[in-house]
Amino acid sequence: MASSEKSYMDQKEKEKRSAMEGGNDGKISRSAQYDEYTLDGSVDIRRRPALKAKTGGWVAGVLILVNQGLATLAFFGVGVNLVLFLTRVLQQNNAEAANNVSKWTGTVYIFSLVGAFLSDSYWGRYKTCAIFQVIFVIGLASLSLCTYLFLLKPSGCGNEDLLCGPHSSVELGMFYLSVYLIALGNGGYQPNIATFGADQFDEEDPAESHSKISFFSFFYLALNLGSLFSNTFLDYFEDKGMWALGFWASAGSALMALVLFLCGTPRYRHFKPTGNPLSRICQVVIAASRKWNVRMPQSGEDLYEVDNETSAANGSRKMLHTEGFKFLDRAAIINPDNDFLTRKDKSSSHNPWRLCPIAQVEELKCVLRLLPIWLTTIIYSVVFTQMASLFVEQGAAMNTIVGSFRIPPASMSAFDITSVAIFILFYRRLLNPLVSKLKRNPRGLTELQRMGVGLIIAILAMVSAGTVEVYRLKNVCSSCDDDSSLSILWQIPQYMLIGASEVFMYVGQLEFFNDQAPDGLKSFGSALCMTSISLGNYVSSLLVTIVMEITAKGDKPGWIPVNLNKGHMDRFYFLLAGLTAADFIVFVACARWYKSIKLEGRYNDDECNSNV
Repeated sequence: MASSEKSYMDQKEKEKRSAMEGGNDGKISRSAQYDEYTLDGSVDIRRRPALKAKTGGWVAGVLILVNQGLATLAFFGVGVNLVLFLTRVLQQNNAEAANNVSKWTGTVYIFSLVGAFLSDSYWGRYKTCAIFQVIFVIGLASLSLCTYLFLLKPSGCGNEDLLCGPHSSVELGMFYLSVYLIALGNGGYQPNIATFGADQFDEEDPAESHSKISFFSFFYLALNLGSLFSNTFLDYFEDKGMWALGFWASAGSALMALVLFLCGTPRYRHFKPTGNPLSRICQVVIAASRKWNVRMPQSGEDLYEVDNETSAANGSRKMLHTEGFKFLDRAAIINPDNDFLTRKDKSSSHNPWRLCPIAQVEELKCVLRLLPIWLTTIIYSVVFTQMASLFVEQGAAMNTIVGSFRIPPASMSAFDITSVAIFILFYRRLLNPLVSKLKRNPRGLTELQRMGVGLIIAILAMVSAGTVEVYRLKNVCSSCDDDSSLSILWQIPQYMLIGASEVFMYVGQLEFFNDQAPDGLKSFGSALCMTSISLGNYVSSLLVTIVMEITAKGDKPGWIPVNLNKGHMDRFYFLLAGLTAADFIVFVACARWYKSIKLEGRYNDDECNSNV
């Protein structure tokens, strides 16, 4: 930001604080605060202070929501049936196909960390979203073209009855290049689009701050609606062997998403990238290590501070000193003999590897406080992943005929998506206003409280799934090898409960990491949500392997055998319920220990310290 622009923003910030303190009866300052420009440091496309009337708000927010829905439709249009494509078209066996899909899915989440790093450090969120969406469209178009021209041989192959012929190494190489371009594009885009959408609302303005909280709920709803279309319409066409049509539909959806995103360019608000956070973190650790034997001052007032109101990260709001991790505070203890450098113009500046501003120290403290909360969300993701694996296998072993219609087991996830939509409206329109009145606090439930509620509902979902499995086994014909006569509709409660838990856990998690991550690491906070889901998949796979190693001994088939009628999957569900209950206890302890981020110029309280 130019010096004139920065002086202007500093003046606006002073007016805001004067209004909060009652200066001039608050009339002039509040008018200056809310009438014209944003106060959160956002700028427009020309790097000028953002005008409220011409930038951001729900106009930009709706464009981003539609973009997210279309992009999700495109991604799941490939991902939901990729394992079938590998077996039917590329002739891989089930184990090889499942392993390749796991690698591909894991790569998506690894690329999310790459996208978050580039966004926070160098490119900014808008540029990062645009570049990775272009890569996403190229990957989908390449996959569609490759499938249509080379992979569907003979014509009409790829359905359940007619498998495709062999393919050359060049054709396979084109396929894998395409799908990993899709992984790169979607992975780099996803952690940034949610944060970029939140950037369109000024959290210093009470009205826009409330809209910012609502945005995350609608964002998650858009994601689920896009997934619903993929899991129904596109799933049907691809299952019938119309792979090229399904992939072209995904490519078209991604192209529409990109065009809509670019159309909103003049309207968006932006935050400048803050530089490499890894170097800032390393500077704090090294500076503190060099002063391990230095005596700590009695209070934080004696620690090194920069003179202006921004932190060491370019353009970020200054973080105030907090208690805890006192060893790191040593990085901000001033030693005049070693900590300053004299430049050629005879002025002095601090050596960043020996002395760090306390705001820079607090950035690392904030990350360290977030990690325990993040770790406790992984077990929830283990529960969530059962919806795409064991829930489907359980449904396939039940009576799937309802009237004259056969319900595909995987399509039961529609009840999860329906539940998400219902509970988002229920929470926003009924529960949150009621809690706000009871607590006499407009915030209602805090993010951590909602995450705790999500864990409790997840426990109930696993108990429900285990109970259904108990009754499913009771309705299996003992003298034959047929599936259970219990209707698949008995799975509806467990899917609905998972959907309800998502609203509290994943939406709360998005809001929490966006609000509590330092300004220079906002996209990294969103990436943490994605990596939580990724690790949940890996932990779930590891847990199933361990359970089968322990329970499958001799003649015993184990809890989750190939023939579920001979196993005890109900015990695995109850095990997950127990693990989630234990995780909830750890989560409560971490939530009570957690200290909220404190920013210069923002009202700070300790409510986050007792969230559950």
